Amino acid sequence: MPALAAEKVIEHAPPFYLEAEFWLTVAFIIFVGLLIRPMTRMITSALDDRSDAIAKELDEAARLAEEAQAALADYQRKQRDAVKETEEILARAEAEAKRMGETAAQGLAAALERRGQLAMEKIAQAEARAVDEVRDAAVDIALNATRKLIEKNVDEQKSAALVEDAIKELPDKLH
Repeated sequence: MPALAAEKVIEHAPPFYLEAEFWLTVAFIIFVGLLIRPMTRMITSALDDRSDAIAKELDEAARLAEEAQAALADYQRKQRDAVKETEEILARAEAEAKRMGETAAQGLAAALERRGQLAMEKIAQAEARAVDEVRDAAVDIALNATRKLIEKNVDEQKSAALVEDAIKELPDKLH
């Protein structure tokens, strides 16, 4: 009998659309269907916004990388220019120092030449003075010797006349 009772129950069961579970399932499916559309829009919008933000960040990173590369190239160029300018300044300084050294050497050589010339002139003047002094001394000695010889060998009248003649001729012979 229990089997008959189960058959009776199945026979008397209301149709599925009258069941609360059916309508609950239909309401849930409709609810989920209504929620999916705005949720997918929201999720898609959020994902698109996130994708746009990532793309902007990537573009910014690429731009910054390009700027960094340009700045690096600029600094490398400036460094090369600075090294080149330093080398040029050093070369100019060396050339200037060499030129100044040559000028100083020429000036020193000219000064030494002038001093040598002055020394030679002083030596020549000293020689001339010495020659003049020796000549004057020789003349004085010769005059004294002549006077003594004349005094011994010549009488006074003749001696005075010879001395006077010699004294008169002496300035003409010395100059």
